[in-house]
Amino acid sequence: MKPADELTRREFVGVTAVAATLSDAVANAATGPTPPNVHYSLIINGQTHEFDLDPRVTLLDLLRERLHLTGTKKGCDHGQCGACTVLIGGVRVISCLTLAVTQDGARVTTIEGMAANGVLHPMQAAFIEHDGFQCGFCTSGQICSAVAMLSEWGSGMPSALSPGGSAGELNDAEIRERMAGNICRCGAYPNIVAAIREVQQSTAAERAK
Repeated sequence: MKPADELTRREFVGVTAVAATLSDAVANAATGPTPPNVHYSLIINGQTHEFDLDPRVTLLDLLRERLHLTGTKKGCDHGQCGACTVLIGGVRVISCLTLAVTQDGARVTTIEGMAANGVLHPMQAAFIEHDGFQCGFCTSGQICSAVAMLSEWGSGMPSALSPGGSAGELNDAEIRERMAGNICRCGAYPNIVAAIREVQQSTAAERAK
């Protein structure tokens, strides 16, 4: 083939058309035919929803695009930032990497479902009191993750800092380790840690009564 600077306009258009056709063929071969829709249901923030959708739809896209629950954020869309964290059965889950169809019948809680009867969840209130956010983009994921993390701690789940299981007081280093999957690009980490610590301490005090 001639060098690009020696091709005529007609030849250049022809080569471009062939390249585009090959590119489309490769893309179609990679994606394959569209699978049939699948019926499933989810209990989201206490309300049952029925779906008949492409099984490739992620939980994140289902929440945002189908139900308009936009509090759950799409950050990296690769499971690396934690902005899309929600709770499934009380366990924190990265919704951008979770196929919605795999959670048929599950109970999902998003940031919109944290408050009860118009009263903020203690973690939400603590984030406000301690200024645990700046731009707020990561906040919903941080809060959902923090709520589940305290439950994990209370159940004795181990971490890199406490491989034998949690025991004693939840210190700042332990909070940072257990929240490492949630990134705050604004750098509000000290305030986030303070908010989580306050909720943990107040919860422990209530249990001690």
